[in-house]
Amino acid sequence: MPWLQLIRWQNLLIIFLTQLLAWAFVVLPCSPCILGPVNFLCIALSTLLIAAAGYIINDYFDIRIDTINRPDKVVLEKAIPRKQAIIAHTLLNVIALLLAGYVAAQAHHYEWLLLQAGCTLLLWFYSTDLKKQYLSGNIAVSLLAALTILILLGYEPALHRLFSFPVFPAIHSRSSLPLWVLMVYAYFAFMLTWIREIVKDMEDYKGDDAEGCMTMPIKKGLSYCVSFIRVLMALAVIPLAIAAVALSIKGYYILPGYIGTLLIVPLCAWAFFIGKDFTTGHYHRASRMLKGIMVLGICSLIIYHFEYYH
Repeated sequence: MPWLQLIRWQNLLIIFLTQLLAWAFVVLPCSPCILGPVNFLCIALSTLLIAAAGYIINDYFDIRIDTINRPDKVVLEKAIPRKQAIIAHTLLNVIALLLAGYVAAQAHHYEWLLLQAGCTLLLWFYSTDLKKQYLSGNIAVSLLAALTILILLGYEPALHRLFSFPVFPAIHSRSSLPLWVLMVYAYFAFMLTWIREIVKDMEDYKGDDAEGCMTMPIKKGLSYCVSFIRVLMALAVIPLAIAAVALSIKGYYILPGYIGTLLIVPLCAWAFFIGKDFTTGHYHRASRMLKGIMVLGICSLIIYHFEYYH
């Protein structure tokens, strides 16, 4: 169905899975005072609608680039008129803000709406300008990926109370562990999304170059991108390794084993794989592989809950 293809339903499913697991296994055990089942679904649906609107507006401004890079996947103007797309983009954002406003009103914190409003604006500027620039577009999308998790922290006062001042000693407190779990997963989402966005720019090199974009592959070259990606991967893997060792010292063994075998090893292998070829097909496969590892990272929340609360 063209509309499902346009809004990237598979990516929306991953976003929902991320928020659902973070809520069910981290937020819910903390006895939330705002994010009960109904309010969580409102925030989750708000997030999905904003993301869907972002995909629509991105394709709206990227028709010429996509025609070069992936002509068989272009649906705007072929199956969906551009006017309908821009109307759908507006409606999705309005409904998303209304849903978030409903939750914010219950907490009497209407300023929380700035989170969703900021995301919609950032997606607009990403689609119109930032994605064509060096680094800024990649970082913008990575920040939005992290906010998928951090928005739960923003909307739940029960988690706010876990902050202590100074903050860093709270790392050693068992009571503050849920807070740090959310922050670690947000960092993981940020780093892997940044890496994946660079890979996608490498895949879309030809179309972006034809449109005068200044992405990293165009400005620095593909070999530089591979080296930069490996540095980012090290920055993502090293904290995971430290966390796995720390958890083992504290007597947790299942989650460290999961992190080591299903996250650290695949990520290291992927970092080696990315430099094996310089073709569009290779980068497409690498992007899909990284998405699979990201899903494995999300699913580790199940292991965390099982081992921490049992």
